[in-house]
Amino acid sequence: MSRLLDGLEVGERIGQRVPEAVVEATPRWVVVHPEKLVAVATYLRDEGELDLGFLIGVTAVDQLDHFEVVYHLQSISQNHVLTLKTRALDHKNPEVPSLVSVWRGAELQEREVYDLMGVRFAGHPDLRRVFLWEGFAGHPLRKDWMEMPGGLTPGLGRFPRED
Repeated sequence: MSRLLDGLEVGERIGQRVPEAVVEATPRWVVVHPEKLVAVATYLRDEGELDLGFLIGVTAVDQLDHFEVVYHLQSISQNHVLTLKTRALDHKNPEVPSLVSVWRGAELQEREVYDLMGVRFAGHPDLRRVFLWEGFAGHPLRKDWMEMPGGLTPGLGRFPRED
């Protein structure tokens, strides 16, 4: 089983390498400013003792007034994991930088978060829906998706091109 890195310690190390990047650090995770996200991710990947070269997963949490984008990182060689977060404060048009340039595996995972949550990833090479079709109304994992205009409820009466 992998060892969980102490977010307080990692947050302090990030602060020394990327000044003013850390918003919050707890024993379980580190939150960084979105404008510093790429620099922090690159540091976490390249720092020899951390060696967080594997992106396990990307997800997002709708906090009603903002989104948290959550990255689960792992070092295979060091056998430890870290949870890194950033916040998209504009709930209507959430956007954070893409990490595809840091971890190639982020490409499909960021598309999934965009498709289901509506978080845009600036600089993503191919940001388009992956599960739902283009033109699908909204993003179904958002908490406000049930409150569609006109009192409509989510879902379709039929699938596209079905007569």
